[in-house]
This record gives sequence, C-alpha cells and structure tokens, in this order.
Amino acid sequence: MRTIGTIAYFAGVDPIILTKLVINGINTLPVSNGWDNHGKFICHITPEDHVCGVIGYLHKVIPVHGVQMTPIDVLFTCCTHKIPVYLAAPAECIKEAKDLIAGTGENVEIVTPDELYDKAMRCLKQTVGKKK
Repeated sequence: MRTIGTIAYFAGVDPIILTKLVINGINTLPVSNGWDNHGKFICHITPEDHVCGVIGYLHKVIPVHGVQMTPIDVLFTCCTHKIPVYLAAPAECIKEAKDLIAGTGENVEIVTPDELYDKAMRCLKQTVGKKK
C-alpha cells in the first residue's frame, strides 16, 4: 500500500481515528510532549519526518504547574516548520481552550474531538496538493 503522508498524534487520540487514517494509506507517528514518553519528542520532528499535521488533546501541550515550559515551547518545531496542529477540547470549552494556547501561532487550532479526523485529512490534501 502506498502511503500519502504522515499524521503525528499525541497519546489519547481515538484509536478508530488512527485506524481510519492507516486504512486510507496514511502513516501515523506517535509523538511525545516531552514528559509522557509516548513516542518521538515533538520538538525533534524534522522535515525528513514528512509530518503533514499533528492531532491530539489540548492537555498534552499544557505543562504542569512548576514546569518551565509553555505550549509555545512544546509546539515550537511545528510552528517553525508550519505544521498544522489540531488540539481537541469539548465544544463548550473552545473559548477557554483558545485562551490557553494564545500566541502559539496561526498553525495551531482548537477543534472538537469529532473534527480531528476531518482536520487530519484536510492537512494531507493540502500537502499532497502542494507537491503536484
């Protein structure tokens, strides 16, 4: 099966979403926020990883109290390489979630959990469109 891109994901993303991506020929790459050791440390992603987008839940980029990091630090590499990041939060908390990631960059968006798959597919379509 030919793959058409890679979506990186933080721990906790619905396995059905990841399975649908794989069935559609999309690589999935587990990434870590630096302290959960889920996969490749997100700050170590490079263009050679061919990551088209990152999906996960908001809490994965919010450091615990006392840690000298911010969401900007966690997502620095994604912002530098303009990799779209979609972080899920409950619909009733979207405004508060946006406030928590204010200043991280235009490539970081808060979405509902139901939107993660569609956002991942949009990243891939945009990336494939650029390569043509």
